[in-house]
Amino acid sequence: MRWQGPEAGQWPTFAPAFAPALAMTVTLLLTAPGVVAQDTPSPASTPTPSTVPTTDLGQIEIRGTRNTDTELRQESTASKIVIGRQEIEKQGDATLGDVLKRLPGVTVQGAPGRGGAIRMRGLGGGYTQILLDGERMPPGFSVDSLTPEQVERIEIMRAPTAETGARAIAGTINIVLREGQKANPDDLKITRSQEHGQGSNQLSWVRNLKTEPMTGTVTVSLMDSRRPDESVTTIDSDYRPDQERTTQSVGHRQGLHANTRLQWKGEQGKSLTLTPFVIYSDYAAQGQIDARPMSSANITDTARTDNKSRYTSARLNGQWSQRLSADDRLELRFGGAHSTYDQRIAQTVVTSTNLLSAALDEQRFTDRMANVSGKWTRVLDNGHQWVSGLEYEGVRRVEEASAGAGDESGDLQARTARWAAYTQDEFKINSKWSAYAGIRFESILTEGEVSDVMKRNKSQVWTPLLHAMWKPDPAKRDQIRMSLTRSYKTPTLYNLVAPLRYSRDYPTTAGNVPTQPDRKGNPELLPELATGIDLGFERYLAGGGVLSANVFHRHINDLIRYQTRLQSVTWSSSQRWVSTPLNVGDAITQGIELEAKFRLNQAWAEALPVDIRSNISFFRSKVKDVPGPDNRLDQQPDMTANLGGDYRLRSLPLTLGGNVNWNPDYDTRRSADQWSYQGIKRVVDVYGVWRVSAATGLRLSVSNLLPRNYQTRTTFNSGGSSETSQTTDKNWRNIQLRLEMKI
Repeated sequence: MRWQGPEAGQWPTFAPAFAPALAMTVTLLLTAPGVVAQDTPSPASTPTPSTVPTTDLGQIEIRGTRNTDTELRQESTASKIVIGRQEIEKQGDATLGDVLKRLPGVTVQGAPGRGGAIRMRGLGGGYTQILLDGERMPPGFSVDSLTPEQVERIEIMRAPTAETGARAIAGTINIVLREGQKANPDDLKITRSQEHGQGSNQLSWVRNLKTEPMTGTVTVSLMDSRRPDESVTTIDSDYRPDQERTTQSVGHRQGLHANTRLQWKGEQGKSLTLTPFVIYSDYAAQGQIDARPMSSANITDTARTDNKSRYTSARLNGQWSQRLSADDRLELRFGGAHSTYDQRIAQTVVTSTNLLSAALDEQRFTDRMANVSGKWTRVLDNGHQWVSGLEYEGVRRVEEASAGAGDESGDLQARTARWAAYTQDEFKINSKWSAYAGIRFESILTEGEVSDVMKRNKSQVWTPLLHAMWKPDPAKRDQIRMSLTRSYKTPTLYNLVAPLRYSRDYPTTAGNVPTQPDRKGNPELLPELATGIDLGFERYLAGGGVLSANVFHRHINDLIRYQTRLQSVTWSSSQRWVSTPLNVGDAITQGIELEAKFRLNQAWAEALPVDIRSNISFFRSKVKDVPGPDNRLDQQPDMTANLGGDYRLRSLPLTLGGNVNWNPDYDTRRSADQWSYQGIKRVVDVYGVWRVSAATGLRLSVSNLLPRNYQTRTTFNSGGSSETSQTTDKNWRNIQLRLEMKI
């Protein structure tokens, strides 16, 4: 693989705070392992027991190592990062998205503190595979629906494997729900938070079941939150009058999240695990939109908005495992999910000069999903572990909606059927080398009936996968990982069969504008295929911690991207701007990811024992059929970085910590006529935990300590006419006080 770095001056600048972290990472990677070892006195200089003075050692901290996260990472042949309960709980986050944004190479779309799609290596929209307990998430399910208290660990796989699936061009994030431990006490957390004058409450309870023969855990989270939203949009256009729009609202969300993990263990390696999961969320927001033409500041149109939605989801997954012989194990998985969503958006005009119009959008859908899979594992001679499996998954959606309900709207009946087969072999060649080889076949059929017209798409993909790990010296903790993989991204159901959606402000009796086009699906789409290379170096420190550097490259064929074009259409007598997903050609993305987790006194003996968490990643991409510059993949920043630390005071029962998350601003050229802009994201989070007793703590957290407005912009320029729409989203500091108890 040949790494093509940017030309001079093209690397993005980043906050000076990250310069020490980057320098520290490079320094430690280049330092010999022996620098962190302590000198051992010779036997001659060791005092005899009778001469050893009595010394008060003060507070001693003991850390357990029950199959630690670092060991799980170190022993995996394929590149894997494991984040366990201790690190998930450390910052006291309110949502799982806040935890994920600090992990190496992970970014979160949208304004700070508002949640959004989870992306690895800056790639979203289906490039990142999200799993829940190793299974694909139900339709409509959001990672932000999970609270950190529900999660046992997070596994990040940078390259695909045959068992976890190859729909992971950027990588895979597997979220494992809480596992019960009979010896552990119950957890109770009560939280009160405040943001821009709006208060929120949350209660979380984790109950460890100690009954026999079933063991497990029950996690329940209740929330009642209020959150303000405010944005200003300015429109500079040749197609319509220049204007400014201010939108304000306060959202009120009430929700219940509950999940259970029950496990029964029998004789001869038999076990049954059941994981039911329930979500109920009710949301209401009232607000106001004010629009005024830039040419006349004294004229203002006003509209009231009323947004109500309700989401419910119930899921049950199960796993049966049985040992067939000393070398063979059979595992069967099954699951089903049912989700409903009901949304109503009403816009009522109070005063109007035709800048705003009345609207009523309604959307209702029901999703049903079922899956079943089988896996056979056999241990062979010479350390081979052979795994083969079959999978089937079916999803059915029924939707009713008005034409303006949003990007995913309109009357629709659709189904998706997916089945896959795979086989893989993981083996140890010698004390220095271990390897993994696998192949996966996957077939996906999507059918949808839109306006009594049936649309159909079928894709089939073979994905060979190779991984290897080399330890230059088995007695030491350095290792090098290599991967050569094939992965892919399938068109979503709405890419393929989405019903026609009209622009809300432009009825079909007239034309519309390119920044507010009509939208429709394209059943002729092909899946994106990617060939990938990963090369990584890891050093595991003697006192705990890890240093790593990873380089990746992906070549993507048949890239899918929405294109906006002026067309003659059947639904209007005038030509309309229409946005449709198309295969636009090939793309390349590559990057380097650096990570350092260690105690500060491992590098400098005189330093305080502060736990340092730092990572920095650089990304570059190019869509070949789109002219440059900035012809990058959608919403991929040039870099992302995190610097965090935690310190437990020895004189007080107090732990202090914080994290800085940084993403620079960037432009994306989507086509010859379309551009988009994403502004700077800088999020500072700090916390302090006071241990009242061994079982009780009081936590004060401040998220988004230094808030800054978040800007986005879209531009269309056909050469003769242009329009630019820029939105500034406001966000605020969130202060949270939490009582944490072990019962």
